[in-house]
Amino acid sequence: MRSFLFLQGPISPFFRRLGARLRAGGHPVTRINLCPGDWLCWPGGEGVLNFHGRRAAWPGFVGAAMDRAAVTDLVLLGEQRPYHLAAIAEARARGIAVSVTDFGYIRPDWITLERDGMNGCSRFPREPAAIRALAEGLAAPDGDALYADRFATQAAWDVAFHLANLAPWPFPHHRTFLLHHPIPAYLGTLARLLRAGANGRRAQATLRALPEGAPLFLFAMQMETDYSIRAYSRFGSMDEALGEAITSFARAAPGGAHLVTKIHPLDPGLKRWGARIALMAQASGVAGRVHFVDGGPLDGVLRRAAGVVTVNSTVGVRCLQLGTPVAPLGEALWDVEGLAHRGPLDAFWGAPAAPDPELARQWLAAAARHLHIRGVYYAEPGLSAAVDAAADLLARGAVGPPAAR
Repeated sequence: MRSFLFLQGPISPFFRRLGARLRAGGHPVTRINLCPGDWLCWPGGEGVLNFHGRRAAWPGFVGAAMDRAAVTDLVLLGEQRPYHLAAIAEARARGIAVSVTDFGYIRPDWITLERDGMNGCSRFPREPAAIRALAEGLAAPDGDALYADRFATQAAWDVAFHLANLAPWPFPHHRTFLLHHPIPAYLGTLARLLRAGANGRRAQATLRALPEGAPLFLFAMQMETDYSIRAYSRFGSMDEALGEAITSFARAAPGGAHLVTKIHPLDPGLKRWGARIALMAQASGVAGRVHFVDGGPLDGVLRRAAGVVTVNSTVGVRCLQLGTPVAPLGEALWDVEGLAHRGPLDAFWGAPAAPDPELARQWLAAAARHLHIRGVYYAEPGLSAAVDAAADLLARGAVGPPAAR
């Protein structure tokens, strides 16, 4: 028998249903709510605690909860959030296993469930020989989606969660992990979604206008609020990452090459990225060769691109699937010799090397088997499939590659 403690998870019923499934299997389950949004996701019942104190009191509170319930497993999303970092430290001091979930490295209908953390904290190997050993006898995912998620449901949950957290009661001392106030962020995102059609057509026109046969590189942007940027890179903002890439492109890319920067689909648009990128390009002397696009099909650009630069986006995994050369600027799970460019970025522009197809297949097979479950957070039947798969792995203590358990 195992004893589970759940902290913040996906903004959906996933954790509540997973906890109920584990409890039905005879495992004690504790949940700690840190904010009103947590309460919306898991409003009460057996084993539910609410933390109303200041952050300084949190380590003692969560440690005492672990001791009372004889917790064996801590389960959460976002291992770099301040409350979670403190809880993980308490867990490790007690020998408690930590399991982390999030949207999958592989998309669209895969969810991560791995030991200790993601990206730079992942226990997944970075050595080709170890990856080949993990993949032995496994087939790579075929790319066909088994389950569809529902963006409207995801958006409704997200808005309810973050707006609820604006209430001063009954969690008066809670401090959010967000970088931006949710109201302007939601208004900005909504404005972008309303303009998606026009922006997509403009993006396609920009790509069509590029010279035929000219080398095309893509910079895949990420959201600054994402801990993939905040914790698993050296950059304090996307401006810094873009500036480094554009400066390198100006210095070392072939004279006829073009660089397209593509904004993340859910970026709130609080920064005028088009204007910022234009200024960076002008300062580097490549104003006519650096372009900004908002929208359009990603795969079409990836198939056309001579290479892709990103910090550590899951776009890199899609590059492995398509055979597109890719260079990471941060800590990426796919930053492996033979898969990603590993030298100075200046060297990438002139000689982008495609990932080794067999190693890419093995990486995808091993990652699917040892880091993921199949399912989604927001829509049936994928939500039930994810709950079933996660409950099975957690109950058996089988999360992550064998060496990580």
